[in-house]
Amino acid sequence: MRHFLHSHGSTRKAINNLSMNIALASDHAGFDLKQVLAAFVKELGHDVLDLGAAQFISSDDYPDFAESIGRAVVEGKAERGILICGSGVGASVAVNKIRGIRGGLCHDTYSAHQGVEHDDMNVLVLGSRVVGVELAKELAKNFLAARFTGEARHKRRLEKISRIEKHNA
Repeated sequence: MRHFLHSHGSTRKAINNLSMNIALASDHAGFDLKQVLAAFVKELGHDVLDLGAAQFISSDDYPDFAESIGRAVVEGKAERGILICGSGVGASVAVNKIRGIRGGLCHDTYSAHQGVEHDDMNVLVLGSRVVGVELAKELAKNFLAARFTGEARHKRRLEKISRIEKHNA
């Protein structure tokens, strides 16, 4: 699995001293939470690639933002992504249609870090109508601090997921 470790020459200190490019995107329902998390992720020492929504427009659609964040991650423009919609469910379904994306909808901190450690999750999906701001910050912090363990059993499972993806593309 590919992990990018960048040193941006910044005085900011990222968790575990590893600064990453993090893509953030949301539809209208997640717009306010995305703004808060973008600032928080920068405070943690990471660079933010904001993929929209650029403004609150109630007629926008979460699949558009899911596709843009998924493509940014698989194309290497961002190491990880944080995607937000109202419940998180629709965005999670949409982003996982992109080959190479392992997006997880998380409402608890254990899942936010364990998803990376065991499943090499590369997109954290949040429901802005489900989690509050402080919990969202903790979820993002846990997600960004976690690293894939690379244990044989986890690699084996990821290979099986890749085969499923390949056979059903």
